[in-house]
Formats: sequence, structure tokens, C-alpha cells
Amino acid sequence: MTAASRLSPLLAQFDFACKRLVDRMTGPVMDSGDGTDTEVGCMTDEEYLWEPVPGCWSVRRRVDGPGPRATSLAGAGDWGRDAASYPHPWPPPFTTIAWRLSHLGEMLALRADHTAGSHALTRDDHPVSGDAAGAVAAFDASAAAWRKALLSVDEAALDTVGYCTYPHGSDPEEPFIDIVWWVNQELLHHGAEVALLRDLYRARPR
Repeated sequence: MTAASRLSPLLAQFDFACKRLVDRMTGPVMDSGDGTDTEVGCMTDEEYLWEPVPGCWSVRRRVDGPGPRATSLAGAGDWGRDAASYPHPWPPPFTTIAWRLSHLGEMLALRADHTAGSHALTRDDHPVSGDAAGAVAAFDASAAAWRKALLSVDEAALDTVGYCTYPHGSDPEEPFIDIVWWVNQELLHHGAEVALLRDLYRARPR
């Protein structure tokens, strides 16, 4: 299936960002940014859940309840992601790799569903993984779902306000192409944060 012409550069950017992030988490090498390979180790469960400062938001076993300043655990399954209803805590809690990766996967999966699926999935339907390998696999599946949804839209859909009915963003008020741009921005933004956290974990005092 061929992407709508105006989507092509955004889809290429999305594909590159996804591959770079997954390679950064799994290794054995990643693109350093100039096309050369840089060796990188596979992310461990300890690193995935590492809390570099007190009061982090993360993913937690549901039986343990939410973390500091969180009021609920979002998601489905035995694990959930720290969350709070509006207004969110200020200043914002520092978040772990686990939290950021769960947030990205949920955003992609739900937006895919609210673009080309049932238009019914909620945060309570999206599973949360307590281990690094499961989280990376879930992210891969969510990214594939979003990519498939993008390939289903035509040029007219790109200009349609509210084409995506995702309920946790500005989707109802924005042309769909602006939402596609925003999703890429979120992926690049949080992907860079994950990479930095991996660097800090590697350099932490022993």
C-alpha cells in the first residue's frame, strides 16, 4: 500500500525514528546519526525500571498501587503506569524509561485504533509491561499499528479536522496531518529522553 504523497516524508521520518529508538534499546548496534554503527548493549530490566531520582513515575505492579503523587495506574494487566487526573502534579514527576516507553506505545496503539480501527480503545485496554523485552515488543506492535493506519488514509483525510478520534489530545480540533506531525515529535522527543537515560544509567556511580 502506498502512502498519500504528503505523508511520505513524515512516514520516512517515523520509520527512521522507530528503528533508531529500538536499536538504541536492543543493540547490538545503532545508527549514531551519521550512518555509522555504534555499539550498544541490550537494555536490562533493571535499567528499564531505574529511578535516577526520588519520586519518579514508572510502571508498577498493580498490587503495589501508584507511586508518589500518582493517583492511579493506567493500563491493563498486572502492571500499570503511574497517572493522575487533571490538573497533573507540578512540577511534573521525573519519569523512567519504562514510563516513557509505555506512554509512547499506548499513544501509538490508541491513535491507530481511533484512526482506522474500532474508535473505542481506552487507556484501560492497553497492556503495560513490567519487563524491558515485553515493552520493546509492545512498542514495535504499536508502531506497526500506527504505520498501518497511516497507509489507510488518503489526501482528503489529511486535511480533515477530527479524522482521528483519539480522546487524549487535540485530535478533534486539528487536521489529521498535524496530528501525524505531532506523533513524530512525541516519538523523537521521548526517544531522545530514553537514549539519555541509557547514557546516565551507564555512567551512574557504582
